[in-house]
This record gives sequence, structure tokens and C-alpha cells, in this order.
Amino acid sequence: MDKIKKNFGFGCMRLPMKGDQVDTEETCRMVDAFLDAGFNYFDTAHGYLDGKSELALKDCLTSRYPRDRYILTNKLTNFYFKKEEEIRPFFESQLEACGVDYFDFYLMHAQNEEIFKFFKSCHAYETAFELKKEGKIRHVGISFHDRAEILEQILTEYPEIEVVQIQFNYVDYDDPAVQSRKCYEICRKFNKPVLVMEPVKGGNLVNLPEEAKKVIEDLHGGSPASYAIRFAAGFPGMMMVLSGMSSLAQMQDNISFMKDFKPLDETEMEAVKKVQAIFRSMNLIPCTACRYCTAGCPKKISIPDLFAIMNTKQLYHDWNADYYYNAVHTAPGRKASDCIKCGKCEKACPQHLQIRKLLEEVAKEFENNQGE
Repeated sequence: MDKIKKNFGFGCMRLPMKGDQVDTEETCRMVDAFLDAGFNYFDTAHGYLDGKSELALKDCLTSRYPRDRYILTNKLTNFYFKKEEEIRPFFESQLEACGVDYFDFYLMHAQNEEIFKFFKSCHAYETAFELKKEGKIRHVGISFHDRAEILEQILTEYPEIEVVQIQFNYVDYDDPAVQSRKCYEICRKFNKPVLVMEPVKGGNLVNLPEEAKKVIEDLHGGSPASYAIRFAAGFPGMMMVLSGMSSLAQMQDNISFMKDFKPLDETEMEAVKKVQAIFRSMNLIPCTACRYCTAGCPKKISIPDLFAIMNTKQLYHDWNADYYYNAVHTAPGRKASDCIKCGKCEKACPQHLQIRKLLEEVAKEFENNQGE
């Protein structure tokens, strides 16, 4: 990992677009500016931009610069294979799409409890470790979206994992649904370097609510993005913070404060804490995640997690809330709509929430468009 020059990476999920095609001219300018500033870490996946992200990197990076100028990370995603025999051909197609002979990092993508079971059944981890022995992968890691206990299970079962990519930002830090802090602490416990995704929460920490925006502006310093990215980068063990930049202006702003990185000072950290408090005050469901309600639930619905996800969706309107609802915090027979309205949860709730009614609202928000 000694090729990594700085702790700031180019996430290639939100490249500039012209219609439904990547704007290669703008992307080339961004790549040039990024490398000229001394950065060299690029992150992609086959599913990004429907396969166009990998191809754009071939056009804008790998065909234009020698292999030792950049570090390239790609991922194995569950959508693109059904059995062990399909992993290697898919991997080779990724190398070809990106125009390289090896990946510096190859991550088992979007691991959660269910996807991890599928990867195990297909010997995906073992295949990646074999590819590393063959020199086609330099480092094997995971990207992760689930509870901290699942991360601990994965790292215990596969100690050969070298890096972990987690969602980490100042709003998700203590969010009981995302568990950024707890997942980070597991990474530290296992001494795994951390790759940060979503440091600005898909742009939501750039486009702040007015009250929060004023707090940041009163610092009379950098952009909202600068405080979010520097917050994440300032924790020990953060090997790389990724930013999904989609314009040269965004790239130049990020370079301006990450080229000579400085962690948040005391005044800046206090401002971030005020913004955290503002976001918390906007939560629509005042659940404290005590989990008293789940103990007696006959359907084993993860009520506090569904409420936290509902709040996230109302605050940010981003895809991550839907992902966490469907892939992390629900299972067949355990969705909000599966509530049988027995009322045991409401009797146990110290906050006296109308849980049955709230679960109806959660189901309406997350399940109405799923053809169920």
C-alpha cells in the first residue's frame, strides 16, 4: 500500500455526464487535475453508471498514464455472478474494461449478512485470494453496509482481508441504522485500514438545511464539503476518503483543502457538532433505539432500525435509505407491512410512540413501489 500518496481518492460513481454518456472531456480534465495535485487513488465498480465508469477510466486514465501513476480499485458485485465458476470470467472482463492487467485493490462489494452468505457459498473470497497469489490483485478488501456485529463476523472468518470500506460521515457517525462509529471501531479492533465512502452523504452535507448552512458559513472558511471530508479524514486509521466528484469545480475545491490536509480544529469541530445537533432535531420519529419493542415482537421486526431509516429518508431523500431498508434491516416476513398490530411494542415503549401507526407510514414510504 506504499504507492498511495495522499488520503484522498477519486470516487467514480458520479462522473460528469452528457445525457446518458460520460463527459470524457471533463473527466479527463478532472483526472489530470487530480494527478497533477499529487493524488493517485481511483475507485470504481462495474455497476457504476451502468458499466460506463470502468470504460471512462480506460478512456480518461489508464490509456493516458503509465500504470505506476495511479492506484485502481474495483469490486466484485453480487449482481454479476450466480456461481463460483462465473467469478473469474467476470473479473477478467473488468480488467479488460478498465484497460489494466491487475487491480491494486479488489473489494467484495456491499457486504451485508445475506450477501456475505452468498459470497461464501460461491467461494468468492477464496477466489479473490487466489487471484492475489497470481498477481492480478494486489490487495483484497471489502466494502460494507450492515451492522457492526456482521463486520466483526466477516473479519473474524477472513483475517486475510486487508482493508474495509465503510460509510462514514458526521451525520451517520452515531446513526443507529448505519452504525458508522461502531463499524469504524471494529476496523480499529482488527487493525484494518479504513476506506471512507459517502463522506458528504451523497451531497447532502453540501446542500445543508438553512440553519446548518449558517453554522458553517459563520466559520468564514471552506466549503461545506471541506468540513465533511476533513471530519472523516481526521480519524486515526483512515487510509483513504473517497469523494464522488462530478465536475472540475468540485475537484478543484476538494484538492484545495486535501492537498495539505489538516484535521478539523476545535472551533471547526464544535461547528460540526452544532450541525449534527440540528440534523438530530429534525428527526421525525423520536425513537431512542432502546430496543425494548423488539424483544416481544412476534414478527421480529427491527423497529428502531426501520424508524432510523425513515428519518434518514425524510431528511436526505437519498437512495441509501432504501438500500438499508431492503438489504440490511428487513427480511422476508420482517418488513414494516408484516406487523400484525398486536400492540406489544407500544406497551414496552418508554417514549409512548404509536408504533403500529408509524410502521404503516414506514411501509407506505418504502414498500409501495416494489410491486408487493
